[in-house]
Amino acid sequence: MNKPRIYTMAFTKVYPAYIAKAEKKGRTKKEVDEIIKWLTGHNQKSLQKEIKNGTDIETFFKTAPKLNPKRKLITGVVCGVRVENVPEPTMKLIRQLDKLIDELAKGKPMEKILRS
Repeated sequence: MNKPRIYTMAFTKVYPAYIAKAEKKGRTKKEVDEIIKWLTGHNQKSLQKEIKNGTDIETFFKTAPKLNPKRKLITGVVCGVRVENVPEPTMKLIRQLDKLIDELAKGKPMEKILRS
């Protein structure tokens, strides 16, 4: 079975879209980075390294330092798909990140986005 094309896309291709979506709604790149670091366990230095290296999305998630166990609390619909029902692990992580960025763009407080 072929991998979805998004898996081989460089994370650096979607990262600016996340920032643009957030900034369009008055949020910041710093908040986007905080969400990504919360989900993946990256620190700012390692996140920037992955972006600079052009790491593909699948590798970005598979080699994440420590996926946050609270990610299981991310529920809801993104692009017509219920996040918690996505069976494939990489696609689920992509949808979870999409959901967190959506919540940011909708003005949700960071404490709630980060499931604190």
